[in-house]
Formats: sequence, structure tokens, C-alpha cells
Amino acid sequence: MDSVVAMRSFIRVVETGSFSAVAKEQNTNQATISKRIAGLEDKLGTRLLVRGNRTHTLTETGKTYYERVSNIVMEIDEAEAEARSLTATPKGHLRVTVPTMFGGMYIAPVISEFLATYPEISLDFKFDENSVDLVKEGIDVAIRLGDLQDSSMIAKNLGYDELIIVASPEYLEKNSTPTKLEDLENHNCLIYSLSPKKGTVWVFSDPSKKTEVGVTGNFQCDNGLGLMEMLQANAGIALMPRWMVDAEIERGELTHILKDYYKRYPISAVFPNNRYVPLKARCFIEFMQKTIKTDPVLSKIV
Repeated sequence: MDSVVAMRSFIRVVETGSFSAVAKEQNTNQATISKRIAGLEDKLGTRLLVRGNRTHTLTETGKTYYERVSNIVMEIDEAEAEARSLTATPKGHLRVTVPTMFGGMYIAPVISEFLATYPEISLDFKFDENSVDLVKEGIDVAIRLGDLQDSSMIAKNLGYDELIIVASPEYLEKNSTPTKLEDLENHNCLIYSLSPKKGTVWVFSDPSKKTEVGVTGNFQCDNGLGLMEMLQANAGIALMPRWMVDAEIERGELTHILKDYYKRYPISAVFPNNRYVPLKARCFIEFMQKTIKTDPVLSKIV
């Protein structure tokens, strides 16, 4: 039995809680994963996992063993990656999660260029508006928009964007154009429900103070596409990422209002802090940095 391979399988079963999920990750079957861990237990002469129908629990010995072998395998991976990076080209399977709209507009269009640059890398993309558990899902890199809260992650800055207040010219003509922040209380505000405080408080950046205002409206959703459809249907005012609405503003389809109020936020590549960053992931992060730095919209926000 290859002990390192068995250790990797054991680590991932602990992290995902699923033999079948690990089997899928490692392109094998559930019986093979179970056999590897059983082989570890036989070699060690002790039980590591208490297997259940739905969940698997670590024994006390299993907890100690998991902590030790996680560090050992990470050291092995780091040493191998360092040696390969001196001579080898980036290769392997890279799993990335990105926000649905941002990924569709800014990342998907350049993926063919990335793969042409690094032909020995294969990509597995997960488009999701929610912040998935990177360790449990086996994700190498996540692209995140906004201020980061999870201290267990390491973040690499890719650039910045701003949330700005917009509405259609038709809506403003019918309902009047707000001239001060307090005027928003008298307007139908379209709410992004995944924002802090469920989007009912809009918070703005200011060099000297933090400004915020409570908003209400008859529509909320967890996807920017829904907000865009409502904006273009002249249904209200929304706080939107500049990258999503810049083209519509240029064409006159939307109007940027209350321009003194905006929320600047980082665009980040995130990965677990207890893992080395393999060459394939470093190449992807550097590629995205260059992409954002040369983007005609995002490059203006520094």
C-alpha cells in the first residue's frame, strides 16, 4: 500500500466527511478509498474513523493522526512543488470557484487564453454566488468580491471595484432624481439579499467617515442579473458593481446618481492558509491579476 496516497485519501475523507466525494475527486471508487483507510488502520493497529451511514467520526487517535499527517503531506507537496517549479511547466487539475456574474463576464472570456498559455493545466470551474467551503469542496482557488471575513483563508489582491448607485433615465424622469442620500428613503430600492444586513443598509466609503443609509423596496434577489433586469425595466434604484453596469451607463441605458457615494471593495483570490499554493494555482492567480490590471473598467479603480 502506498502510505502517502492512503494518507491523502484519509485527509480528504475527514475534510469532506464523505467516502464517495473523495472517490469522485480522486477518480476511483468508494471501495478503493475505504480499502486505503482500512489499510492505514491495519498498519497502525488502531481505528481512525468510526464509520456511520451518513457521517464518519474521528476517534481520539484519528484526531491526532489527522493533525500530524496533514502537516506531513503538506510538507511533501511543498517540497515536490518547489522542485518541479524550477524545471517543470505548470500542470494538473485546478478547481476554481467564482461569483456567477463576475465569472461569466470577466473570467470565462479569458479562460481559453489561460489554457492556451498553460496547456498542461485542466480547469474545473464552479460558478456560485455563495462562499463555499474551500477545504470541504476541494477548491484550489476562490475569486471573492468584497471585504473578506474568514481569517482562516489567505487572500491575494487582484484589484478593486466600486459599488455605485444607478437607475434608468425613465425611472428617474417618472420618480425624480435623488440629490442627497436621504432621498433614497422615498424611492423603490432594489436589494441584493446576499449583502451584509441582507442588503437593507447601503454602506459607502469616504476618506473621513463611514456613511450608510437604510433602504426599502419591493424586490430583492441573490443575483446581479435579477437586479439588472429590474433596473432596465425602470423598476427602481440599485447599488451595483461598476463592472456590471459601466457599459449600460456609457450607452445611456442607466444613469449614475449620487456620485459622491460609493463603496470601494477588493477583488481577491483566496485559498486555505494551511496549504501550499501549487504552481498551477499561482499561475492562475498571476494571470487574473494581469487580466484585471488591463481591464478598461477595473483598471481605473486603484
